[in-house]
Amino acid sequence: MIVTSGLTLFSIGLGAAAILGVASKLLYVKEDPRIGLIEDNLPGANCGGCGFPGCSGAAAAIVLGKAPASVCIVADAETSIRVAGIMGQEVIEREPELAIRDCAGGSRAADTFHYEGALDCRAAHQLYGGSKSCPEGCLGLGTCARSCPFDAIQMGLDGLPIIDPEACKACGNCVDACPRGVIGVSGMSARLLHLNQNTDCLAPCRQKCPAQINIPKYIEQIKAGDYDGAVMTIKDRNPLLVTCGRVCPRPCETECRRQFVDETVGINMLKRFVADRELHSGSRLTIPCAKDTGRKVAIIGGGPAGLSCAYFLRRLGHHPTIFDAMPKLGGQVRYGIPEYRLPKADLDWEIKGILDLGVKARVNTKFGVDFTIETLKADGFETIFIGIGAWQASGMYAEGEDLDGVMGGIEFLTAHALGQRPEVGKKVIVVGGGNTAIDAARTCVRLGAETTLMYRRTKAEMPADLEEIIGAEDEGVIFKLLAAPARVVGDENGRATHLEYYEMELGEPDASGRRSPVKKEGSETMMAADLIIPAIGQKPDLACLYEDGDEGSCPLETTRWQTIVADENTFETAIPGVFTAGDVYTGPDLVISAIGDGRKAARSMHYSMMHGDVPISETTQKTMIPYTLFKEIDAMERKERAVMPHLCHGDERVCTFNEVEGAVSENQALAESERCLRCGLICYDTDSAAEARHFGNTTK
Repeated sequence: MIVTSGLTLFSIGLGAAAILGVASKLLYVKEDPRIGLIEDNLPGANCGGCGFPGCSGAAAAIVLGKAPASVCIVADAETSIRVAGIMGQEVIEREPELAIRDCAGGSRAADTFHYEGALDCRAAHQLYGGSKSCPEGCLGLGTCARSCPFDAIQMGLDGLPIIDPEACKACGNCVDACPRGVIGVSGMSARLLHLNQNTDCLAPCRQKCPAQINIPKYIEQIKAGDYDGAVMTIKDRNPLLVTCGRVCPRPCETECRRQFVDETVGINMLKRFVADRELHSGSRLTIPCAKDTGRKVAIIGGGPAGLSCAYFLRRLGHHPTIFDAMPKLGGQVRYGIPEYRLPKADLDWEIKGILDLGVKARVNTKFGVDFTIETLKADGFETIFIGIGAWQASGMYAEGEDLDGVMGGIEFLTAHALGQRPEVGKKVIVVGGGNTAIDAARTCVRLGAETTLMYRRTKAEMPADLEEIIGAEDEGVIFKLLAAPARVVGDENGRATHLEYYEMELGEPDASGRRSPVKKEGSETMMAADLIIPAIGQKPDLACLYEDGDEGSCPLETTRWQTIVADENTFETAIPGVFTAGDVYTGPDLVISAIGDGRKAARSMHYSMMHGDVPISETTQKTMIPYTLFKEIDAMERKERAVMPHLCHGDERVCTFNEVEGAVSENQALAESERCLRCGLICYDTDSAAEARHFGNTTK
């Protein structure tokens, strides 16, 4: 019986073996040897960060074409190259990326209700968007930290995620886990190309800045003593920080929440502090640029818009060449702003930093004479930027203004900047109330003339910067207010000798909100002058666009204000591949506005060349975000604002063109940075919150 059973089992086993043997011949699947080779070259972390089940799964996905050779987020570039070699592929090196947090609120943002659900941000977000009062801020429950397979994210004491840049592999798990978009993965190019979004953590000052500089970040860096970091933060948006530290009228400060406690934070003086620190350090910080694309770009005009556009295009890997009609680059920053406000040696240093990145420049080269849009295209320039500024002075619309001895404001300042030393005589009348008028008046004082500034409204309504108005008064400029030119009177040689003017009074407000000046009949009065300088406005000179004066010869669309028409989102003109920004697009505006628009135009040109179209988001921030604007600030200690020092006084100030204002000291800068409330969309630091955060950071 036992023998029979054994024989039976043996027979069954033998039959099964035979069947398996046949099946192995019929069903055998040979594994692709590349899978093993690739797996041997992967780090064996089996972390799953690539999205596949371990390194073997990733290797199989690469062989099947479901994943690139660079799929492993732990491996270095050499590993990707070896894997690509196995697959017969080439790896294109990409920029390093890092997870970044865009939220400054955390525990400072109040709770609108008490949440007792699962400690998960996604779950909390399902209930009325979460309990935090800020509609865009971090919910603080740490889902991002738990989703990270590399322990690169920890929740800080202030209820915000802290990202370890050494541990982060930019896998994007945290991005997928965050229901509010607080965390993103970004590299250098993505940072440069990003436009402010309504969903970003934008403090009011940052919303107002035409260049979209991350103001709270660079002030926080200054507070921490990271001055180089502050410079690099600014340079991600503004390559002319030395210049702007001297001439920017600080629109950001008009929205600073600190003004509802005492005075606004000295945002621009802090920018100047770190900018001047690099300027006088004897070296430059290294500015990274993306991998070379080989694309040639023409920049027509070397003013702030053109310099900004060229700088950002170069950082994005392209090859810009600037064409400018003047002997040196800088545009009206060089030729329209006097030395006492902006030393040209400092401007030269800043421009050289842009050119040293690999930007080419051709000066004394006139658009419409030495080259045209067609010749640029024929020379291989793929896209073209037009930033020729607004160099043509507006007239006074007064009889006799074509006489000798009448010179437009920008013409006068340009002639002086070129070293031509225009004759001012003993008495000068400057007509206008903007910065160009003030600059011309203060220049004439330094040239030894008794200078009167004539303006048709009151001093309170002058559009010039208040500091410039005060400076002109201190230097002896005579203000003749509520007066408007009627006609220029000349001698028998056709040279101006007097300006006849009307007295004015203010009537009803005009479209801008200012009260309209009304002429007083019978009030005509004569004032003697050796030189009359109208400085009442500027407009672009578009003669370079037309052949033989024929305005129909250029396909660019223009306005009645002699500005070029372009798409408000992309800055592309009526000619495909031709973009514009700066004063030739907006009319006379701020230097910082030209810089900001120059970057936006560079962004569009980059996308146009590399992808064929320009992405436009409906959430792009264009105006101030209403719910972020409020005036109720909790009781806080008043702190005195720093004062910019004056470098020269008395006769030295009005008899030379030495720079008038200097930079604040390091101690002043640190004290001023402490005044910043570290604002987000609606959150800000009260004194107690700032102390708690400082204590937490020092004890962690």
